[in-house]
Amino acid sequence: MARKTVSLVLGSGGARGLAHIGVIECLEARGYEIRAIAGTSMGAVIGGIYAAGELATYTRWVTALSKADVVRLFDFSFSRGGLVKGDRIIGVLKELIVDRNIEDLPISFTAVATDVREQKEVWLNRGSLFDAIRASISIPTFFTPFPYHGRLLLDGGLVNPVPVAPTLNDHTDVTVVVMTGARSRPDLDTAPARRPVPFPEYSRRIAQFIDRLPWRPEVAEPVEGAPEAMGLVDVILRSTETMQNTIARLKMAAYSPDVVVKIPRNACGFLEFYRAQEMIDLGRREAERVLPDLTH
Repeated sequence: MARKTVSLVLGSGGARGLAHIGVIECLEARGYEIRAIAGTSMGAVIGGIYAAGELATYTRWVTALSKADVVRLFDFSFSRGGLVKGDRIIGVLKELIVDRNIEDLPISFTAVATDVREQKEVWLNRGSLFDAIRASISIPTFFTPFPYHGRLLLDGGLVNPVPVAPTLNDHTDVTVVVMTGARSRPDLDTAPARRPVPFPEYSRRIAQFIDRLPWRPEVAEPVEGAPEAMGLVDVILRSTETMQNTIARLKMAAYSPDVVVKIPRNACGFLEFYRAQEMIDLGRREAERVLPDLTH
């Protein structure tokens, strides 16, 4: 019997996007053949690396990361364009995996980014794989925007956190979507305490950077019994996630994918990449709940 072919849509979500690896492992184990991938942000990272045939290499690397390793991946720019340049992360990936043109990959791949000047969605399906990935992960104010062929590109999740549209013309049997901002689940609240990734060696420099900005944030007096205040990075990331999750729900209402794998938004923090194996296992379990087994 011929294997059932899949168009795979991988959403944004920071470290929760590592669950995409577990979903892919489940698809392969259950007899599916992934023919096309569309990804946004972390979905573009995992999808592009899988399309290049290098997911096992990436998985070995990311599951070995410690908290300190995660911190070292951030090359702070201290510019008005963003806190992190992103060159170091892409450089490490290029050392692991040789860059290549998207059109030469054995699996069709599209990364989604946002043209900030034209305020529109951009599909990247030709040229350098890692240029497309870098553009797609450019979270506003966190990563600096990525200049690409005369455009200034930001994270694709700003306009399309679950990019089903690039797969609509695929000639495949099934469309599988992985959402990483699904409703929180109480059973995941027992996971290890959510602690922000530490930035001890950079904290003073970040404070100095904020002081040099042309605006100064108003410092509110603490109120007894009020929720704990969030830091600058938390505000940036959580605001972006809130917007993306809202857009994702609207996008999913507009399309009718065959299968949706839902990763709860309280599974882990946005930057907790040191919990890679935990997220991979979660992705595999959630995929097993909704995917028919074609091997029997």
